[in-house]
Amino acid sequence: MSEILSKKEIEQFILSGFVRIENAFSKETADAVLDILWNDLPCERSNPQTWTEPVIRLGMYTQPPFIESLNTKKIHLIFDQLVGKDRWIPCRNVGTFPIRFPSIQKPNDTGKHVDASFADHDPNNYFEWRVNVKSKGRALLMLVLYSDVSENDAPTIIYEGSHIDVAKLLAKEGEFGLSFMQLANKLDELPKRKEVYATGKAGTVYLCHPFLVHSAQPHSGTLPKFMAQPPLLLRGELAISDSTEGYTPVEQAIRLGLE
Repeated sequence: MSEILSKKEIEQFILSGFVRIENAFSKETADAVLDILWNDLPCERSNPQTWTEPVIRLGMYTQPPFIESLNTKKIHLIFDQLVGKDRWIPCRNVGTFPIRFPSIQKPNDTGKHVDASFADHDPNNYFEWRVNVKSKGRALLMLVLYSDVSENDAPTIIYEGSHIDVAKLLAKEGEFGLSFMQLANKLDELPKRKEVYATGKAGTVYLCHPFLVHSAQPHSGTLPKFMAQPPLLLRGELAISDSTEGYTPVEQAIRLGLE
């Protein structure tokens, strides 16, 4: 298997919960995505006076530029390194875009959270979606930058190493795990972790452990932030014990929380 990530980068992923991939896709691809998104927004690209909301959500795009951005040979090889060859499902959409605009209004979605991975009784109610210690359904969280994001442009806050704390918490909750809100309500009880801002040029992708705690923040810059946050879906189940074939980096990180 060809390897893109170094041993040091894989170790960082296991211990810190994320790895930053620069130039995961081209600026041309990012620009094509922005053209489509701006066409669908209820405001004008060239007129900041029309940017009246702190966040507008768009989602589930399947046009070629979106799909190309997460299906390059480079990114596929990295998926193999982190999740295991033939153990993940290629992305067929890029999930939700919480597009963040410069605003004096505070957005209402800035709480710490872990993205949930499987539905409960009502699949339309995301707050009831669940996450368990085997990360059923989800291999990775991806933060995909389609615009340049500086520290002023509402970068996602990543809580370094928090995925290990979450694994420890979920280990007590069995196969059914916790709902999105049940888990969110427990996050302030976890150890304080270093905050890392997910900044970078368009084409940067943060590949994050599915248990990584993260949060949004207000935008204090000048240009809107365009970022998607799709899951990389699992083809089967993660192995977190009694494996005869060793453990992938995603699995190794969970096992750190079980020690």
